Amino acid sequence: MPSLAVKLYSIFFKFQQRYMLHNLTQNPVHAVDPFGITSRREESTAASNPSFYEGVATKDIHIDPFSSLCIRIFLPATVVNFDPTTIIEDKSKDGAFIYSGYSPQAGTKHKKLPVVLQFHGGAFVGGSNDSVRNDAFCRRIANLCDVIVVAVGYRLAPESRYPAAFDDGLKVLNWLAKEANLAECGKWMGNGNGRRRADAHVFDGFGASMAEPWLAAHGDPSRCVLLGVSSGANIADYVARKAVEAGKLLDPVKVVAQVLMYPFFIGSNPTASEIKLANSYFYDKSVCMQTWKLFLPEEKFDLDHPAANPLIPGREPPLKFMPPTLTVVAEQDWMRDRAIAYSEELRRANIDAPLLEYKDAVHEFATLDVLLQTPQAQACAEDIAIWVKKYISLRGHEFSY
Repeated sequence: MPSLAVKLYSIFFKFQQRYMLHNLTQNPVHAVDPFGITSRREESTAASNPSFYEGVATKDIHIDPFSSLCIRIFLPATVVNFDPTTIIEDKSKDGAFIYSGYSPQAGTKHKKLPVVLQFHGGAFVGGSNDSVRNDAFCRRIANLCDVIVVAVGYRLAPESRYPAAFDDGLKVLNWLAKEANLAECGKWMGNGNGRRRADAHVFDGFGASMAEPWLAAHGDPSRCVLLGVSSGANIADYVARKAVEAGKLLDPVKVVAQVLMYPFFIGSNPTASEIKLANSYFYDKSVCMQTWKLFLPEEKFDLDHPAANPLIPGREPPLKFMPPTLTVVAEQDWMRDRAIAYSEELRRANIDAPLLEYKDAVHEFATLDVLLQTPQAQACAEDIAIWVKKYISLRGHEFSY
């Protein structure tokens, strides 16, 4: 069973959730807000730091002028020979501060790293890509896997109902492909003789470089992994399906694997765990039902909606085309059975789809702020890193269970 501290914090957490949902219900959004929001006031956020704090540099980018969709990039210090005792500041001639963060040097060959697209949890109505807990988790993944993590700040419900969050996930994948193509174009821009230039960039009408410099210098989109936490796992699975359908249209981006951490799946026919653990820790079934009502379209509310239930018949593409999928479940999570069933269906379709189940664990045991430093949370991140390296290693499949 979970510890007494976890049980007590779960009570407090549920109170917070019910208070937030009460406020959202009492102040209904009568019109869909296309711009939307990506975080709430109640969420503690961590400021970005482009100067390799704790071995990882971060920056925030607003990538869609028509919505609040944004990303946070986590770049591990392994891309440079960085001395943490040295502080380097870039200043103008008059001494005014301009920028003190990491900037790739032009004309040099850079280390390339795989890219992990991460989708945070929060039951579609809460959480954010720049929250304290998500920032700490993404730093851990960036360090353990030696990857660039792109945490997606998708629009939240009920201000932006389905399919806003799912569209945002796909939009970021397409943005990653666009950035990769812009970076490649920049490499070949020269003085007309067709020679390749490492310091060239593609510029927009205002003279600003359109290719994101960290990704252009260090990102390898041909080794892209999707990682979803709770409700973010539903988004990751949707994006994986769309990537399969797009095929070579996404080149050079290739989704080589996905990780679904305690997916936020549900259905109209309850499973054994949904009945037995309905009042489980942190996210009980009654709270989650409220969030689904705030997320799904009011006129088409159905627990067998494709966004909620991955096992409904007729979903495209066929499971045999899905990427390798690692599923993480918690023993005390009422949503566990449906995630296990989905993993089993993937294995029946001959997909590499291992299942990691953690004893006495609760929903979001590896990503909640109060549980991030537990041995179980650390072990889960390390287990994910071992499996992910199987598909992002350039030397082959030397990492495996």
